[in-house]
Amino acid sequence: KVIEVNGLTKHYGDVVAIEGVTFNAPEGQILGFLGPNGAGKTTTMRILTCFLPPTGGSASVGGCDVVEQSMEVRKKIGYLPEHPPVYNDMTVKSYLRFVGKIKGVPSAQLAGRVDQTMEMTGTAHVHNTVVGHLSKGYKQRVGLAQALVHDPPVLILDEPTVGLDPKQIIETRELIKDLAGDHTIILSTHILPEVAQTCMQVVIINKGHVVAVDTPENLTERLGGSETIRLEVDTLGDDPRLALEQLDGVVSVSVNQESNGASVVDVQV
Repeated sequence: KVIEVNGLTKHYGDVVAIEGVTFNAPEGQILGFLGPNGAGKTTTMRILTCFLPPTGGSASVGGCDVVEQSMEVRKKIGYLPEHPPVYNDMTVKSYLRFVGKIKGVPSAQLAGRVDQTMEMTGTAHVHNTVVGHLSKGYKQRVGLAQALVHDPPVLILDEPTVGLDPKQIIETRELIKDLAGDHTIILSTHILPEVAQTCMQVVIINKGHVVAVDTPENLTERLGGSETIRLEVDTLGDDPRLALEQLDGVVSVSVNQESNGASVVDVQV
């Protein structure tokens, strides 16, 4: 496993942000990290990217511990926080060259990596545009480009489509899917369709605890919920629940009303 998280815990004084979070991300997969706002997603991402130390538990990226070998972990990760860390007064190309130097891209490879990253993220045609003049969608692309410029094996993307219009959301999702295989990706979001359309495995977190780990298909089936069917049954004086509750797939039966030997029943399946 490229990313291994075991019993990860973070306390802010008396406040428990996450407790006992455990999951793994296999190489080349997109792992969806799904949960409502305030569930602990960003705290987990910040620990994985070495922005925050954990209170307890352990996490490793590419075999390197996030506490003991944090500098090695940082080299392996490309991180796009919810608000892209761009410099609004630089052009796209000069900003990516600056980020590439900071992240240790060799000088001989820098120009090629910047051009390749701009092509991948669809920002090549705005390379001379000042970042501050770009739309929110293109700033997001530049944010993704800075995460990719040093060609890391792991990408951690925190709410990468928040605030984008529908066309930009589709384009961003397609770009993320194209990056899988060459990169192991953790995609943090509170939007269920995001993980259903993009991810191969999903971790659901709520109130700081992992509550489910499964494929999107299995989770959709499990979370699909029950349906209620209303029936009118000629009971001949018998209790209609006795027969209906024996049927496969029936969760519960409740009598809605009775009149003249017939019952209207609600069957939950």
